[in-house]
Order: sequence, then structure tokens, then C-alpha cells
Amino acid sequence: MNTSVSIKDKKEFIRWFLSNYQLKKRESVWILNYLINHDSILDNVHFVREARYCPRGIVISTHCSKDVPFRFYKNHIVTTDAEKSFHDIRLNRNDPIYIQLSFKNVNQSADYVAVLEDNPFLPDDFFITKKEKNLAKEILQASLFEYQRDKLQSKIDHALDNRDQKSFQVYSQQLSELKSKYYSNHQDIPKFK
Repeated sequence: MNTSVSIKDKKEFIRWFLSNYQLKKRESVWILNYLINHDSILDNVHFVREARYCPRGIVISTHCSKDVPFRFYKNHIVTTDAEKSFHDIRLNRNDPIYIQLSFKNVNQSADYVAVLEDNPFLPDDFFITKKEKNLAKEILQASLFEYQRDKLQSKIDHALDNRDQKSFQVYSQQLSELKSKYYSNHQDIPKFK
């Protein structure tokens, strides 16, 4: 999805889309037809997911979609007035415009995926929820704890094999502190070893 999409491919896709779907707002049809007929503007059109994050984005929905009929985003201002967006497109012909189409089975449409580009404006944490971040942090901490615990346990075993009481006490103390620190921060985790 990183490569740019040709004007020809965009035109073919828009024609396919308009012939296969009925849009919730008739002005959306006007906008898409306008884009087909103006190559210089269509060259600046990018089909993306989550257009709301873009500096200049449009969301167009079909009747088979549960999403809002139309949204135009420009520099954190949102409108449902398709005529205003049409006017903005005509006035700012050389500015990139990011379009998100919402229709049934959008994620399974090979035609849409063929023109879809990566959205460069998505926040870094867009695909990762806070719950997932916390889970990843917990897994990392647990893995680190287990590695350090196993390493200390191996040193304790080695000290016992060599009858090295001093090393045994040092490593046993370190293991005790490691477990105490870890389990105090993770009170809901059962203490097995």
C-alpha cells in the first residue's frame, strides 16, 4: 500500500465504486465524478483508512454502511456539508485530499485495497490499545523476571555444587530481593518458584 496509485487506476476504481454502490449523499457522487474529470486534482487524491486524522479528509458512506453519510475534515474542523468540501476541493486543487470510503465488507474489497494507501497521519499508537500496551509491558516484565530468576538459580546451584557458602548466600539474597520486588509490583500473580 505504500506505492502511489496511478490516476488511471483511481479513475477505474471510482467508476467501479459508483456503479456498484449507492451513496447516502448525492453530493458525494458529484464530488467523485468531479475528481474523475480533473486529473490534476485526482493526482492529489489518496484513498486511506481513518481520514479523520488527515489535515484534509473526506469520509463518504454508502447505504449499506452504518457510518455517517458524509464528513469533511480540514485542520481539526469537521462539517457534514458536502458542498463546502466540494468548494474547498476546487479552490485548493494542488493540496492533498484523503478519502475514506465506507461500505459493506470494505475490508474484503480487493478493488478498494488496490487503490488504498497508508495513512501517514495515523497516531503512533493507533493500532495498539492501552490494554495491549499494558499486556505487552507485563509480558516483558515477566520474561525479564524469569530470565533473571533462572540465572540466579543457576548461580545458586553452581555455588552449592562447589560448596561455596559465600556465593550461595549472595545469590540467595539477590534472588530473594528479586522475587520480593517483582511480586510486590505484581500482587495478582501466583508465586510458583
